[in-house]
Amino acid sequence: MESITDVAKSWLTDFFDPKVKSEVRDLIENDPEELKERFYKNLEFGTGGMRGIMGVGTNRINKYTLGKSTQGLSNYLKRAYPGETLKVVIAYDCRHNSDTLSRTVAEVLSANGIQVYLFSELRTTPELSFAVRHLQCHAGIVLTASHNPPEYNGYKVYWTDGGQIVPPQDKAIVDEIDALNYEDINFKANDPLIELIGKEVDEAFINASVANGDFNVPGKKDFKIVFTPLHGTAITVIPEVLKRAGYTQLDIIEKQATPNGDFPTVKSPNPEEPEALAMAMEKAEAIGADMVIGTDPDSDRLGIAVRNNMGKLELLNGNQTMILMTKFLLEQRKKKGFKGKEYIASTIVSTPMMQALADAYGVECRTTLTGFKWIAKMIKDFPENDFVGGGEESFGFMVGDFVRDKDAVTATLLACEVGAEAKARGSSFYQELIRCYVDYGFYRERLISLTKKGISGGEEIRQMMVDFRENPVKSIDGAPVEWIEDYQSSKARNPLSGETKTLDLPKANVLIYKAKDGTRMAARPSGTEPKIKFYFSINAPLGKADEFKTTLEAMEAKLDRIISELKLD
Repeated sequence: MESITDVAKSWLTDFFDPKVKSEVRDLIENDPEELKERFYKNLEFGTGGMRGIMGVGTNRINKYTLGKSTQGLSNYLKRAYPGETLKVVIAYDCRHNSDTLSRTVAEVLSANGIQVYLFSELRTTPELSFAVRHLQCHAGIVLTASHNPPEYNGYKVYWTDGGQIVPPQDKAIVDEIDALNYEDINFKANDPLIELIGKEVDEAFINASVANGDFNVPGKKDFKIVFTPLHGTAITVIPEVLKRAGYTQLDIIEKQATPNGDFPTVKSPNPEEPEALAMAMEKAEAIGADMVIGTDPDSDRLGIAVRNNMGKLELLNGNQTMILMTKFLLEQRKKKGFKGKEYIASTIVSTPMMQALADAYGVECRTTLTGFKWIAKMIKDFPENDFVGGGEESFGFMVGDFVRDKDAVTATLLACEVGAEAKARGSSFYQELIRCYVDYGFYRERLISLTKKGISGGEEIRQMMVDFRENPVKSIDGAPVEWIEDYQSSKARNPLSGETKTLDLPKANVLIYKAKDGTRMAARPSGTEPKIKFYFSINAPLGKADEFKTTLEAMEAKLDRIISELKLD
């Protein structure tokens, strides 16, 4: 087995740029700890593709790691589609080096005889997913690191259906990549095979977004929206989609409207975090807006704030927005008449309330592993069925199947439709959510996310998962644990009865405890960040809307007790 220094020295050949070689020499001679961090492993494909810090090294995003991945993808495409004229579309977001790295990726593909459609400027991830099928491509690539800090970038690969790669393609592509040396990368561009694209695809995507997200509800002209793209790509499309759908009162946060990979006005461009939407919330309070919407840098996730029963703006979580938007879609479909093949979808760490909602409407709720690539695979595997919509707790949602990934563009329009329609009836987004709790049960979720960086952090995360498996929790807030679902072993076990059953989903490093009172706790290391995440869900009946406040207080107290009990606070 090669030492870390030997791996680093392999980057000193004439194949690598002089600047790269100089930096590697400096690391070898002067900074062994940093050398170790950069070369101790290869970047891997996780739930959202390959994502990491930019810089020199095998564990960094750079020309060579992306070039090697692209060469492996090129080799696989040729095997998968022998004799075909191969086509790949590429998009990139606002991050530093995304434009130059995307050009490098395009050059490697073209050097392998593949036709490339490269967006001339930054575009959203949902538009890339849409473009794969619109342009009849064999694959798609987007350069993005979603909401990660400025030093990060990433690389996500999409297949012919517009969804991210899943088995068996993902492993086959990784095998092709692993079989390569860096010197096998063909960087010699065939420029005639690289075609810049833009407005024609934009127009098709905007039209499709409006067609899928506009339900012609009343009250649009009276609905006030404050929108922030958080320095990301959403500014290229969301204002136009809302305008074409009939929304006239849109206020954009100008200080956050210009794409900027430094994300200068926020600590993190993550719409899950209240701080990221602080400017938009302040503006919304000042002008009396009904809704605040913020999107992450590649515009696949959205955060929403609406006015609560006290008239104060409140940031909702991904489970809450998912429930209300899914209910709205089901209600619209019900008006047309269900045909018996409709289904909604969510993930194993998201709210169980999605199942309660599906039961109430008499449709199926399908649950997948974390990541929209699994929902996209479901759509591809069951084309005879009708995907209505669905999402996951991490602020992602998908409306219909014209985009095969989470889509903050159409979901933004849908959220406005829900809010405008409710306001026109004398209700509100928030009041409609409480009505859902009365009708289907009050479900409350909380996420605890622990960051553990570097080699030691990775080992700490691994050990935490080992401990939860080998020393399982016996009760949660006094309720006995009756099922432990281990998706790594594909087994579920009832510790009370000894009963076991097989879990019919692909293997994943996820562990879920289910207590007798309906409480759930899931533990899962992130596939794209140095984090371990704990997802909690509890539920209780809500007899009537005016009991909401006291019931909520009791549920929050219960969640506090659980988190303290597990020493995660």
